[in-house]
Amino acid sequence: MNEKLNVLFIITDAMRADHMGCAGSPTVRTPNLDKLAAEGVRFTNYFCTNPICMPNRATMVTGVYPNVHGVRSNGINLRKDIPTIIQTLKKRGWHTAAFGKIHHQYWLGPFKHRSRSAESLTDWALNRDITYPVRESFPIPYYGYEEVEVISGNGSVCAGHYLEWLEERAPEIAKDMKKRVMNYDNLFSLFCDAIPEELYNTTWVTERTLAFLERYNKGNYGDKPFYLHCSFPDPHYPLYPPERYQAMYKPEDITIPANFDDIANLYNHEFLGYHLKNPPFKRAFLRESTEEEVRKITALTYAAIGYVDYSIGKILASLEKSELSDNTIIVFMSDHGDLMGDHGLLFKGPCPFNGVLQLPLIWKVPGLTSPGDVSESLVSSIDYPKTILNLLDIPERYHPPEMQGYDISPILKDPDEKIRDSILIENDEEVGTLKARLRHLITENYKLTIYNSLSKFGDIYDRKNDPHELNNLWYNDNFKDKRFELVNKLLHENLNAQSYYPKRIAGT
Repeated sequence: MNEKLNVLFIITDAMRADHMGCAGSPTVRTPNLDKLAAEGVRFTNYFCTNPICMPNRATMVTGVYPNVHGVRSNGINLRKDIPTIIQTLKKRGWHTAAFGKIHHQYWLGPFKHRSRSAESLTDWALNRDITYPVRESFPIPYYGYEEVEVISGNGSVCAGHYLEWLEERAPEIAKDMKKRVMNYDNLFSLFCDAIPEELYNTTWVTERTLAFLERYNKGNYGDKPFYLHCSFPDPHYPLYPPERYQAMYKPEDITIPANFDDIANLYNHEFLGYHLKNPPFKRAFLRESTEEEVRKITALTYAAIGYVDYSIGKILASLEKSELSDNTIIVFMSDHGDLMGDHGLLFKGPCPFNGVLQLPLIWKVPGLTSPGDVSESLVSSIDYPKTILNLLDIPERYHPPEMQGYDISPILKDPDEKIRDSILIENDEEVGTLKARLRHLITENYKLTIYNSLSKFGDIYDRKNDPHELNNLWYNDNFKDKRFELVNKLLHENLNAQSYYPKRIAGT
């Protein structure tokens, strides 16, 4: 491609792969995402590199595994000395901008106050002084983004530049918002207090994104192409989307997952059993749920997705109106999934189940993708950085060094093309009393999970014949050879993913 393309990167938080109409959901309505999928390529086997916000988002700007960039779990700032693709694009002439959730630095309070975060909920709420990197002291460029308006939090428990915007428009609501973010229990609740639609976080992200596109159309950035990060905090809990969308989905109409009753068996699971009996960290991970709770949170999730879909439609319409769509790569994805009642559980957490690992992914690339293509090829979030840089014709010598993903451009051109035979997923969990390390291997036919605390146990599920993941093949006597093959494959994929840092500084 000779002409420099723009990039519109749209990401949601905690959205499952099957929560789109185009992905087969009979309930949730996503006409704009369906339209985007009909114009580009939708992937049915896309997986995160880590099923937690911060580690996976760090991988998507660095192109390396969490063990390399260091953000193994939430609460670890992405180091400033780790090269990002955003820095590369900035240096090569793109205007880089981010609106919404970024989450490259921690939200919750640090263990030691000398640690600082530009995305800290409490620091934004307390109007911290100049020694804190918030408000007027927000650091620009931010991991390569020249223009940033950030939101920290989810639902109606949010801070960041969004809070400043709220202070200008609704001082009393902003005052209440500051109280909410000071109590972390609010952030880990299922539901939250109402906030008017015109002041909701999805509305803000949409407004700021549209405002950028308007500035771009006016020529404020000269002839530079743009890389635009548009990130919605929804549908991550706590949830209270606009009431007109809530009215579209009634809890009593929600279908409970077919494997919901499997929770009784999980109490005998050699890893999960302990955590179900000893719920970790405010029940925000591996939350055992009820049918009533699952119906309610699922209905609200669908409502939140509905409003995000509507907002994406406005953004895509703006691209069309300004005649930018023919020169803009559009990518839609999420950062991790949610159990959403699978196996009787809610939220995320260290577990072997698909709901948190498999994500939606749609690409539309001018001159490359064909309308309505669907690919079943294995793709990982770590593949995004290398792919986008190659599509933008950035020479490899300018790429961040030693990126570990694959260029999936051949699949974008031909959805039947295969680049990978497996996907490695790292999952370190360190929050409260919960400390766990898991590794997952995804192949076309199987999914393997290994736990560092258990030397003789794992989970193996047949992806084709056991989609509800009810039959663990680990102890199946007829499966021993395949188990060895999968464990051996995981070992070598894990070895290949390990860090080669620090580098040698001498010959001997």
